[in-house]
Amino acid sequence: MDSLSHIVLGASVGEAVAGRKLGNKAMFWGAVAGTLPDMDVLANPWLGTVEQLSFHRSLTHSLLFAVLVAPLLGLLLQRVYRHKSLHFGYWALLFFLGLTTHALLDSCTTWGTQLFWPFSQYGIAFYNIFVVDPLYTFPLLVGVVAAALYVRHNPRRQYLNYAGLLLSCAYLLFSFVAKAAAEKAFEASLRQRQIRYTSYISKPTPLNTVFWSVTAKGDSGFYNGFYSLLDKDQEIQFEFEQQQAQLLQPYLPHPKLERLLEITKGYYAVAPAEAGGIYIKDMRFGKFDGWRATGGAYVFVYHVWLDTNGNLQIAELNNRPKINPQYLQQYLKRIRGIK
Repeated sequence: MDSLSHIVLGASVGEAVAGRKLGNKAMFWGAVAGTLPDMDVLANPWLGTVEQLSFHRSLTHSLLFAVLVAPLLGLLLQRVYRHKSLHFGYWALLFFLGLTTHALLDSCTTWGTQLFWPFSQYGIAFYNIFVVDPLYTFPLLVGVVAAALYVRHNPRRQYLNYAGLLLSCAYLLFSFVAKAAAEKAFEASLRQRQIRYTSYISKPTPLNTVFWSVTAKGDSGFYNGFYSLLDKDQEIQFEFEQQQAQLLQPYLPHPKLERLLEITKGYYAVAPAEAGGIYIKDMRFGKFDGWRATGGAYVFVYHVWLDTNGNLQIAELNNRPKINPQYLQQYLKRIRGIK
């Protein structure tokens, strides 16, 4: 999720654990705990493209990291503050919950989180919420800001914080319900069109949980489609993308390329690159603007080629759509079920 969501979730958790004893300091340290896992991006300047993709949401997002680091940070803060009524257990719990809620929230997005690192590098993903969703963040933000205006012993402080936390959790639960409804429509449409598939990934489009995208894995490629819960029918148009895995052969075996394919969980398609080499399209994310008649580019695409010395090179391409008022107007219409 985005940084603001992690900050306010961490602050809300910190308030729930120690707000009555520490006041706004509990929110501050909760926000620190909620932000800490994303400090792994500081290693990016020393990592290549694949190493960045593999390292992010690994060590600092793992449950083991929370188990080991939370007591250490708890002990440190206990010695710094020496608060008589706030013993070590409160501090350790505050950091443990701040770290784990960050990792679990990230697991709800498409990218995936290596919760069981180093025992497994598999990115756990539930695909139920987009990385930026105001309807999730807003209740938390309002609850935390409103609670911070009251002194720590005022009961309204707790009520407001818990209200924001409960509303955001309720929205997360709704996202799973919405996902199930969208998947029901996708499956019905795939059957109706007699499309054979082995698995699929459904995920919400940006900033909402009403408009959904699906990528179904077939024998030789992938079927991409879109559906809004507000659509008047379940007539879903699917776009087919050939996988063309044979184009990988000149570049295999190579550990970086193999790791990149592993990160995509097998949801990738390959195409020749105009400048030489190949493009690898991460099909898990699909196209942000694939719902438009003009289509669009895949969100995450990687250029793979051999340099003059025969060394494998991998670079990420930026294919984000250009957002303008006309685009937003069309997008909001599509969310509302207007095709």
